[in-house]
Amino acid sequence: MHKPTSTNSRDWTQIYTVYGMEQWQTLLFLVFQATLFSIMSILFLLYYQPICQFLDTFFLLTATSSTGGGSAARFAAGFIGCVTALSAVCLFFAAGNFFYSSVGLRYEMAQRIVSCVNDWSNVKVALDIGCGRGILLNAVATQLKKTGSSGRVVGLDRSKGTTLSTLRTANVEGVGEYVTCREGDVRSLPFGDNYFDVVVSATFVHTVGKEYGHRTVEAAAERMRVLGEMVRVLKPGGVGVVWDLLHVPEYVRRLQELKMEDITVSERVTAFMVSSHIVSFRKPIQHILGPCEVRLDWRC
Repeated sequence: MHKPTSTNSRDWTQIYTVYGMEQWQTLLFLVFQATLFSIMSILFLLYYQPICQFLDTFFLLTATSSTGGGSAARFAAGFIGCVTALSAVCLFFAAGNFFYSSVGLRYEMAQRIVSCVNDWSNVKVALDIGCGRGILLNAVATQLKKTGSSGRVVGLDRSKGTTLSTLRTANVEGVGEYVTCREGDVRSLPFGDNYFDVVVSATFVHTVGKEYGHRTVEAAAERMRVLGEMVRVLKPGGVGVVWDLLHVPEYVRRLQELKMEDITVSERVTAFMVSSHIVSFRKPIQHILGPCEVRLDWRC
């Protein structure tokens, strides 16, 4: 895979202003929990002696000897205070990582996904599966605009409300004429065979089948079905790029089974507190036999 092309850096506040953040309820929950544990740890620090006296009384009532009760109470109070403070730190870190992954990292990875396609000037139709607020969708549209292409990119999402919001962000980014959004089921894409030159997706495929539980056979089958649909609508010689969490080895095996070429896996990137990778592949112009080669490339 070639080296990523350079892109202009963009402040996270600008990204957040345009796109906002998906699943903001999760961020609020993490911040609330972190704040709660912080208050609890401060209370343990301020009222350490009264808490020790309370625990000492408790230990005495539970037949703990008076000689060891004071030491046990101090140890218990200190241990609970330390665990509470550590929990607060971990929750604040999780909230920060979640926010960064949703805004800054998502924008950065969108640029890297775009750079996985060698030539955008010949791209006539591209597809973003699970387009969400449109960060990747608009990155593709911006690339089409830069290369002077007359192509368009279609954003597919399960929610009609999301697609309307995505069209607004495309207009804000100045690429509205390159973007089309529609609602649809990713497990049965509403497009014909061999339709798109490029198919991309960012942190979406792992959410398909979550109603069955992420680690169930049924959920895995649903994810594989999405990959099969991506390959079906991709033109021979077209390029697919998927950035996703946790299940990348499954995707690689499935792409091998589908006889895809140039399967490339990027280095590990921590997103949403778990590992993620970019997987790119090319649909062969002619059907081939034999296993595909998987090549690790740390430049993606």
